[in-house]
Parts: sequence; structure tokens; C-alpha cells
Amino acid sequence: SFSSDEVIRKRLLIDGDGAGDDRRINLLVKSFIKWCNSGSQEEGYLQYQRMLSTLSQCEFSMGKTLLVYDMNLREMENYEKIYKDIENSIAAAHEKISECKKQILQAKRIRKNRQEYDALAKVIQHHPDRHETLKQLEALGKELQNLSHIKENVEDKLELRRKQFHVLLSTIHELQQTLDNDEKLSEAEESQETQMEAEAKQ
Repeated sequence: SFSSDEVIRKRLLIDGDGAGDDRRINLLVKSFIKWCNSGSQEEGYLQYQRMLSTLSQCEFSMGKTLLVYDMNLREMENYEKIYKDIENSIAAAHEKISECKKQILQAKRIRKNRQEYDALAKVIQHHPDRHETLKQLEALGKELQNLSHIKENVEDKLELRRKQFHVLLSTIHELQQTLDNDEKLSEAEESQETQMEAEAKQ
């Protein structure tokens, strides 16, 4: 025994698109049996007409099925074309996204370079220009040269004063020796006079 699901499935397989093909086939078989067993010519002709009518309905149903089949094929081709178009659109979208990512990275690099340039420009603005710096360096060079001359003059004067001071010290030393000799000579003379006076008193 078949289950209800199996019966429905087999019935749908026989019925085609559900338009009653199995009923028509059964009716055609019955008409054929009746036509074979018909007793009179009139009854046979009637069954014959019924078979032709049933065949026409089957041919119509078959034609409709073929049309639906062709339509389904065209729909499938259309769906495949749409699917390919969608795939191409998705691939193009991926390429566009990749290109946009590259453009974003490039824009970030440009923005970073611009920020660094602005920062350097601000630093440069706080410093004098090259011409002004060269003028200042030239002025400092002249001032350094003048200071060098002044240093040389001061060193010459210092050397002269050192020599003069040495001569002065030598003169003072000689004068001190002279004074010491004079003092010794005076002491010797006084001692001699004292001795002479003492001898005179005796």
C-alpha cells in the first residue's frame, strides 16, 4: 500500500502541470474501449468524436506545456544573463572599492605630506631668510676680526707691560741692594767713629 504522499507524488508526475492530463488519458482509454466495443455505427462514431476531442485537448495541453517549457528556458537564459551581469557588477564594484582604497591611501599620504610641509613652513617663517642670515654672518665676521685685532693689541700691551714690570722689578732689586750696601757702609763708618772716640778718651 502507498502512503498518501507517494500517491500525491505519483499523481502529480502523471498529471504533468496539474491541468488534468491523467483524467484526459483515462477518458481517452475509456473512449477507445467503448469505441472498440460499440455495437452500432452511431455509437462508434460518437466515441470516435469523443476520442478526437480528448486528443485535441491533450494536444492543446501539450502545446501549452511546450510553450511554458520554452518560456522557462528563456527565463533561465534571462536569469543566467542577469546572474552574469550581477557577477560582472560585483567584480566591477570590487575593483572600484580597491581603486577607492588606493585613492584613500594616496589622499592620506598627500594630507600627511601637506601637514609636514605646513609645519616646516611655519618653522621656516620663524627664521630669517638666507640673505639676511648672510648679512648677519658677514657682520659677525667683521666684528670677530675687529675683536681679534683688539685681542692682539691687548696681548701686545700686556707683553709690553710685563717687560716694563720686569725692568721695574730689576731696578727695584738693584736699588734695594744699593740701599743695603749704603746702610752697611754707614754702620761700618759709625762703628769706626765710635771706636776712634773710645780710643781718644783713653
